[in-house]
Amino acid sequence: MTLSDRTIGQWLEYWAETTPNKEYVVYSDRDLRFTWKQFNERVDNMAKGLISIGVTTGTHVGIWATNVPDWLTFLYAISKTGAVAVTVNTNYKQNELEYLMSDSDIHTLCITEGVFDGSYIDMVYTMLPELKTSQRGYVKSERFPCLKNVVFIGQEKYRGMYNTAELLLLGKTVSNDKLNELKAKVDCHDVANMQYTSGTTGFPKGVMLTHHNIVNNGYFTGEGMHYTQDDKLCCCVPLFHCFGVVLATMACLTHGTTQVMVERFDPLVVLASIHKERCTALYGVPTMFIAELDHPMFPMFDVSSLRTGIMAGSLCPIELMRRVTDKLHITHITSVYGLTESSPGMTHSVIEDPFEVRCTTVGKEYPFTDVQILDPETGEVCPSGVQGEVCCKGYLVMKGYYKNPQATDEVIDRNGYLHSGDLGIKDENGYYRITGRIKDMIIRGGENIYPREIEEFLYHLPGIKDIQVAGIPSEKYGEEVGAFIILQEGARLTPEEVREFCRGKIARHKIPKYVLFVNEFPLTGSGKIQKFKLKEIGLKMLLEQGIEVI
Repeated sequence: MTLSDRTIGQWLEYWAETTPNKEYVVYSDRDLRFTWKQFNERVDNMAKGLISIGVTTGTHVGIWATNVPDWLTFLYAISKTGAVAVTVNTNYKQNELEYLMSDSDIHTLCITEGVFDGSYIDMVYTMLPELKTSQRGYVKSERFPCLKNVVFIGQEKYRGMYNTAELLLLGKTVSNDKLNELKAKVDCHDVANMQYTSGTTGFPKGVMLTHHNIVNNGYFTGEGMHYTQDDKLCCCVPLFHCFGVVLATMACLTHGTTQVMVERFDPLVVLASIHKERCTALYGVPTMFIAELDHPMFPMFDVSSLRTGIMAGSLCPIELMRRVTDKLHITHITSVYGLTESSPGMTHSVIEDPFEVRCTTVGKEYPFTDVQILDPETGEVCPSGVQGEVCCKGYLVMKGYYKNPQATDEVIDRNGYLHSGDLGIKDENGYYRITGRIKDMIIRGGENIYPREIEEFLYHLPGIKDIQVAGIPSEKYGEEVGAFIILQEGARLTPEEVREFCRGKIARHKIPKYVLFVNEFPLTGSGKIQKFKLKEIGLKMLLEQGIEVI
């Protein structure tokens, strides 16, 4: 077992030559199928289309879309040109989109129509009013000077935007020699993907991940589940997230595995896809598995082809793991622990591990990965069974945060260890358990939410004197967002008014489910707010109010 130096594009071309007629990408619900050879040809055409509108080595290209059929086409086309794919969270609203656009230096933004509670088209026109009067490819924006193109992923036409068909047509004007020239320049240590995450502190930062980072992390993830060319993964997790783009896509890419895609999570489409395609693997966060198991039509589908998969994103309840094993036939369900900055997998419980171990731990470190439990005070390695901060070192550590060396230095120490901000222990058998969190991050159903971002936003609501946001434990999502508010003297606000202020302005998973009004915050002797105590206070207040926490 060694580390691979192949780029994303080189892996795709390897399978296009090795198993040209085997299916790679399948959308079972619309019977859309691409073999490795067909998909590689489409990618090359799309890459030439991108070149024709100015995309080249190092260009930042944004993908803001659900798991539509051409999402993967754009990812690979961007990679082959030596550009960087900036993946945008599909839940983003106006403020979040504009923050990312101003920070990321995106040159070309590729979008779809949007999701049920927000139009990406409207948000882009709001952000770029000049787009409606601009010739395609000639956008000039004072706010976003790097942005030159907006591409609509689909057949519809919108003012100032290219669409997919036009891009493929433009690609015919670019020679194969030009594409080959750019492909030859791509190095495995170049940045391939930039994902925005809150990291351990502050506002979202662009995590720069190289081909080497994510290709190898995907490869070892697939190895842990014994992927082969005969496997078919049902991928219903979002591609903008490391779970989808690395643990799913890169694992399939490096093993010649078929990727059965679901555009938007729908338990019925997932079950039907598994049944029809005879999928052998399934991914999801706990809430997804619960939705599939509890669907009234579940007994109608044959899911006996399943054998393995990953449950990740929050702590996985043992009882749910048992149901997934018994009812979904995933006898070798595994879990991955990590963070975007570690590409993301740091530890993985593999299929050889006993069931109890896969239920109660996050496995052992990935190959070629140095994971240590370090004392947060001294930086020394903790003995077995002693709690400390989970840190890692190796090929998987990000290149850094985009344009933010200070933040990079705050999480990667002088010895090269990436600090996760999570607390854990390593047992005497070398298995890791996550026991808590140093940082304030809330993880709701697999989505990282940083409290300060919500606090800064809600400070603009008249009547709020002070606010703290903390996670409230939830059986369904792991954690829910709780807002603890001190009102200005004489001010009156209801929980619903607070939530209404958020709607349409911040992503819905960040909107506080629980709004609690308090007179003071719990403080340390030195006057620092104790966020962990807010969770206890919140649970007590909700119990007193007769509000059930689910």
